[in-house]
Amino acid sequence: MTETTDVKTRAHRHPEKRNRPDNPIQRKPDWIRVKAPVSKEYKATRKIVEDHKLVTVCQEAACPNIGECWAKKHATFMIMGEICTRACAFCNVSTGKPGALDPFEPYRIADAVEKLGLEHVVITSVDRDDLEDGGADHFAQVIRAIRERTLDTTIEILTPDFKGKMGALEIVVEARPDVFNHNLETVPRLYPTIRPGARYFTSLQLLAQVKQLDPSIFTKSGLMVGLGETKIEIQQMMDDYRAADVDFLTIGQYLQPTPKHAAIDRFVTPQEFESYASMARARGFLMVSATPLTRSSYHAGDDFRRLREAREARLAQRNA
Repeated sequence: MTETTDVKTRAHRHPEKRNRPDNPIQRKPDWIRVKAPVSKEYKATRKIVEDHKLVTVCQEAACPNIGECWAKKHATFMIMGEICTRACAFCNVSTGKPGALDPFEPYRIADAVEKLGLEHVVITSVDRDDLEDGGADHFAQVIRAIRERTLDTTIEILTPDFKGKMGALEIVVEARPDVFNHNLETVPRLYPTIRPGARYFTSLQLLAQVKQLDPSIFTKSGLMVGLGETKIEIQQMMDDYRAADVDFLTIGQYLQPTPKHAAIDRFVTPQEFESYASMARARGFLMVSATPLTRSSYHAGDDFRRLREAREARLAQRNA
């Protein structure tokens, strides 16, 4: 799909954006700038991704951490194509009518995971509201394919909300990922403009249901700051997360991908991120990552090890 077509599609889905003036991208402060990826390890990871004809959210979402992560052979694979059925105001992934699912994609991903030697892998996807199960069975196939190829690799998934389709969540949970991540992204007040295709409490309920179906699976969710939210709204979100028994919270700075996307309200300082992390820890999350460059899969492997250790420590404390 060309860029021209994509812009038309977005305008058709959201008429209010059609004649909206562009939002000039603000200059980043020093604390959020990163070096361009140039290492040979980065290039080696890129070659494996390209050779296996895979899509990564690292590229599609223009992640600022791609140089660091790919240098360590860490890549987040995006399944079910490059075209999303929704048009969120913060997201750089193209919107339109997706193609058919590739039945060989799970095996290509499993092969890439093996070649990269990943101890922990993150799998995400576009929204596929066009599918009867929202893509749940494809997620399950990818999980099973990785497990068959590399038994010791731990698997983290970052899923859409499956539009609340009957039985979809159960299909994914039955495949038993180690971490189930679903991002709420922003505070409820901003959903109509930032995440118009989703519903806050639908997403929150999804996370709660994962724990009800299989309490052994870690749950994780993330939100962006710098979109105009207030401190009180963030605190309320934290309370909502804990009510849903979410284990791991990530908070990162929103970065505007293009002038066509939602504008940045402000750059949140590192000191404010530290304050949010303290608030979250006080509420009982097993893990918190809150920095300007935090993203859902940033340092996911190291964080998973700490997450598992935190659960073990908490259980030992309760049994003491």
